[in-house]
Amino acid sequence: MKIFTWIGLPVIAVIGLGFSVQDVIPAWDAKNGKGTVGTFTAKREDCGRRSCSWYGDWVSSDGTKTLPDVIIYDEPDSMAVGDSVEALDTGARAGVFTKGGGSGTFYLTLGLTLAGLAAAIGFIFVLIRLFTRKRESAPATA
Repeated sequence: MKIFTWIGLPVIAVIGLGFSVQDVIPAWDAKNGKGTVGTFTAKREDCGRRSCSWYGDWVSSDGTKTLPDVIIYDEPDSMAVGDSVEALDTGARAGVFTKGGGSGTFYLTLGLTLAGLAAAIGFIFVLIRLFTRKRESAPATA
């Protein structure tokens, strides 16, 4: 339990807040169809142990904005190299969202953010209890 308290809680807080809080609003906007419309063209697929992600180039519909080598969130299951899909740029750090998508990414991002917040609050609570107990157990000096 002590290892989780002193290592686990801070790690969860840093991961949850450090990596996801910045993308909650962009994912919410994508879920609601807000953002700059453009086209994402798949260039490569990167796969890890449990999932794969598609990377490629995004160009706004009016051609004024380009985002090279970005990830596409909530991509279609049938995506292949060279495929193009309509996608929204909502200001996410690393990518764009499939138009009409964003729900899955929004709920995942929100969940990670809430887990990070809960871990941070829990760790602060543990620290407050630790310091309060030390004061209570300190010998009184006359």
